[in-house]
Amino acid sequence: MRTAVVTGASGGVGLEITRLLLADGWDVHAHYRTAPGSLNAHWWQADFPAIDGAPELPALDALIHCAGVCSLGTVSEAPLSDWQEAMAVNLYAPIELTKFYLPALRSARGHVAYVNSGAGLRANPNWGSYAASKFAARAWCDALRAEEPSIRVTGIHPGRIDTPMQRAIVATEGGEYDPARYLSASTVASAVINALNTPEDGHPHEVVLRPRG
Repeated sequence: MRTAVVTGASGGVGLEITRLLLADGWDVHAHYRTAPGSLNAHWWQADFPAIDGAPELPALDALIHCAGVCSLGTVSEAPLSDWQEAMAVNLYAPIELTKFYLPALRSARGHVAYVNSGAGLRANPNWGSYAASKFAARAWCDALRAEEPSIRVTGIHPGRIDTPMQRAIVATEGGEYDPARYLSASTVASAVINALNTPEDGHPHEVVLRPRG
């Protein structure tokens, strides 16, 4: 049985990835911050960037980073705390958790998948702190891929996704929420699963996904 760790698994893309992995027979250790999900996974709690609750595993086939935060604000007005939180959750926590699991990943010749964003490829007005953390995460993935030849590292760059976080973002922007404009969480989760299921002779470095409409 293959083993996976999924962060941010209590909702959104993380929950859908956990659902798909369980349906495919994986043993899933699913992270949550405030409340566990209802799926039959091994739930563990951590408030990132602290990773004290992470389970120790002898081998790990997949480590999937889905947890993330996003605060909008201009470069001139966003408080330093927004930048610090974005870096702490979107960058430092994945770095620390991956370091923790590197021996297990090496043992299994495992796969690290980081759910990045279109903001990790292009920075738009009001998205500075989020984009900075995601650009940095992309650089970290590139370095990890080059340094750890026994594991695969894939960055997933979806466009906007229909999630509760997206609703909050649109409310902050003052727009009207239309879920049809966004990718579904299950579509993004499927892209992650497809990357994990790439045959061993292939190494998917990045996946860029946008709403078709």
